[in-house]
Amino acid sequence: MPEAAIHLEAIRFAYPGAERPLFDGLSLEVTPGELVAVLGPSGVGKSTLLNLVAGLAVPDAGGVDVLGTDVTALDESAAARWRRSNLGFVFQQFHLLPYLTLAENVALPLALSGREWTDSEVVAFLERLGLADRAQAYPRHLSGGQAQRAAIARALIHRPPILLADELTGNLDEETAAGMLDLLTEVVAEAGATTLVVTHAPEVAARAHTRYRLTHHNLHPEP
Repeated sequence: MPEAAIHLEAIRFAYPGAERPLFDGLSLEVTPGELVAVLGPSGVGKSTLLNLVAGLAVPDAGGVDVLGTDVTALDESAAARWRRSNLGFVFQQFHLLPYLTLAENVALPLALSGREWTDSEVVAFLERLGLADRAQAYPRHLSGGQAQRAAIARALIHRPPILLADELTGNLDEETAAGMLDLLTEVVAEAGATTLVVTHAPEVAARAHTRYRLTHHNLHPEP
């Protein structure tokens, strides 16, 4: 078996002041190129799980290894550099920068990683997502679905080895969501991206190679 791309071991995590831990003994292995979905209702800790993988949250106990890096050992600046090189992250709240156009927002990971690109490359990627005609629009002029697709485009455009997605299709209509999932599985297949998606939507989880349900502080395999 290949070495895990994402490995969480015996994670314990509690928010300050909480009566009990959110996670207690949680472990997870994701192999390179695998698409894993974690199902669960709001409030169960799905977003926190992604934040632990990304080094945006630090466990009270246990280990987080991603692509051979001990994420818990990185200081803030080192973690930021590591994320720019290795992660694409689709946040539930989009986090588009209001002073940048849609195209500039999507190209941001290319700029931060120091990679050269052309405007036509960005527009071609937006075309695949049905956003080419909105390339020069600012976030305040986008619908919720357009903003969601822009956030997904930004996470995927630099072909990261690890993709994390929080409620990937939460604000999309059924047809657009299906297209988004097609693109996701295409990128996983083309680039071998290791993908961890947290969702409450069975149709999203159905695209995954492996599924878990997050309940009672831990992960349980789903058929």
